[in-house]
Amino acid sequence: MGHLNLPSSKRNARQWRLLDLVSAAFFGGVLLFFVMVFTPLGDSLAASGRQALLRSSASDPRQRHRLVELVESGRHPAIERCPADAVDHMPCEDPRRNSQLSREMNFYRERHCPPPDQTPLCLIPAPDGYRVPVQWPESLHKVSSSLTCALSSLIVLETAFSNLNLGYSRIWHDNMPYNKIADRKGHQGWMKKEGPYFIFPGGGTMFPDGAVQYIEKLKQYIPIAGGILRTALDMGCGVASFGGYLLAEDILTLSFAPRDSHKSQIQFALERGVPAFVAMLGTRRLAFPAFSFDLVHCSRCLIPFTAYSEFSVTSGSLFYILITSRIFSNYLDFDFFLSDATYFIEVDRLLRPGGYLVISGPPVQWPKQDKEWADLQAVARALCYELIVVDGNTVIWKKPNGDSCLPNQNEFGIDLCEESDDLNSAWYFRLKKCVSRTSSIKGDYAVGTIPKWPQRLTTAPSRATLMKNGVDVFDADTRRWARRVAYYKKSLNLKLGTPAVRNVMDMNAFFGGFAAALLSDPAWVMNVVPVRKPSTLGVIYDRGLIGVYHDWCEPFSTYPRTYDLIHVSAIESLIKDPGSGKSRCNLVDLMVEIDRMLRPDGTVVIRDSPEVIDKVDRITRAVRWTATIHEKEPESNAREKILVATKFFWKLPSASH
Repeated sequence: MGHLNLPSSKRNARQWRLLDLVSAAFFGGVLLFFVMVFTPLGDSLAASGRQALLRSSASDPRQRHRLVELVESGRHPAIERCPADAVDHMPCEDPRRNSQLSREMNFYRERHCPPPDQTPLCLIPAPDGYRVPVQWPESLHKVSSSLTCALSSLIVLETAFSNLNLGYSRIWHDNMPYNKIADRKGHQGWMKKEGPYFIFPGGGTMFPDGAVQYIEKLKQYIPIAGGILRTALDMGCGVASFGGYLLAEDILTLSFAPRDSHKSQIQFALERGVPAFVAMLGTRRLAFPAFSFDLVHCSRCLIPFTAYSEFSVTSGSLFYILITSRIFSNYLDFDFFLSDATYFIEVDRLLRPGGYLVISGPPVQWPKQDKEWADLQAVARALCYELIVVDGNTVIWKKPNGDSCLPNQNEFGIDLCEESDDLNSAWYFRLKKCVSRTSSIKGDYAVGTIPKWPQRLTTAPSRATLMKNGVDVFDADTRRWARRVAYYKKSLNLKLGTPAVRNVMDMNAFFGGFAAALLSDPAWVMNVVPVRKPSTLGVIYDRGLIGVYHDWCEPFSTYPRTYDLIHVSAIESLIKDPGSGKSRCNLVDLMVEIDRMLRPDGTVVIRDSPEVIDKVDRITRAVRWTATIHEKEPESNAREKILVATKFFWKLPSASH
């Protein structure tokens, strides 16, 4: 058979068509490359992809890890905003999540943090209508228009205003548009709605006529004036009027309350410029060292000081905890029993020898609470507290200077702790049923033996000597931070020393030198001592400052937008294990948490090595901060740079758009 001879052009048609397709694909790919790299369309498509990645990050840990890497490298332009209903989000105090936990001893109202890979990576928005907060001191006390004199004598960390005729304090209503306290407690002088403001007449449930009159009553029995007392703890503080008015007496009060049904007590306190944070006296020690406070106060705090004999978990809550053991296994132990005086014992751990305990309200001479009142008095006697006075519904006790009179035959079975007990362990540390030995901590730290305020601020306390060359280190640290703060004000143009900066945090406080250097500023400082660093928080309290323990791989117990300035030295050390040097978490999550705590237009100051500052600078763009990098102060020999950033005041897009 013969072969069919086709023309050569037809014979090669298929070959040419294939070559054309390959060529077209190649040139199309080149064109797409140029479009993606050199035109806005490419940026838009890339941004859309990144936003899709962000939305999936909360449900997919691998996607979240990839997003963190993009932010760290500087290739992610901006982290997405959280939804509008997240304006008051506190990751470790989430009511919806924690409501599934046990109610025993208010376990469900304590800190319970989700793992980082289950947390959306987004920036908390401000509520609609938010404004830069009313400045100090008007946020606490609005001076009457008839006054011609100004506030005088800005003493360490607070304003002395005791001789002025003060009007009501006020804050913007829209910054926290929650009327529940005003509606329920307005008749008791807590707070009221007035036009665009909330105003604070200064009252409370147990002092509806005002905190000033209440403090004057306490002065009859307690040396409030004269510098003998400096640090106070107000438990279940409401909107913190008691602590706010004690500032006039040079007493620095740390107020706490849980996130509860009243909504935002602590948020209101911080908006007023009063030291406060969210906490619950439940199953664990409070995050303070032993013998920190000169005065402990409870005004209708409703803490059942003698109520619990054991902690049990219902089967339903135990099942929930078992299936979420990844979250809670690090700090839960359900096989322990507590004495009837568990909460009183924790207060005793926190109160300095020679310090004062004031309880106003139930059960003190309260109707139908005779047994509770009798039990409270019996516990105080068992610990050899001196009864100063019972005045109406207020009782005042003084703690003995020694190891009380234990052991004794008390009806509660209370005894002293072992000599080996670490009184300062307080991070996720369960409550103990034994009384702290004052002899366990060497030195002079009792009320009356430590220097009066303000001398105690600059005097090296006994607890500093527990560190090698502690006194020399303390003195050098005090001088170093005085130089640094002077440099911050003069050369970096920070707003320190102005009414614009009231609430300040030092995330890596050591001995509190940064806070001490703010001697003449109208500011207070929350000194945070990381739990994996040397335990120096007792020194901070001995010098008359306040603070807490914290692990910066977890969110802090405060509401969003509560600090005007946040300072951190050696930021990378906060996320690394001191032993191995390996990272336990990442800088992106830490800086997103800083952004959550910082007010719009607030300032961040970060000191670290040039390499770390470069990392931080890349992340600042993703969290929408405006940052500048500065050289260290001339006297410093450390290999450091300083990053100063301002949080951009952004708003969520209007729902109408």
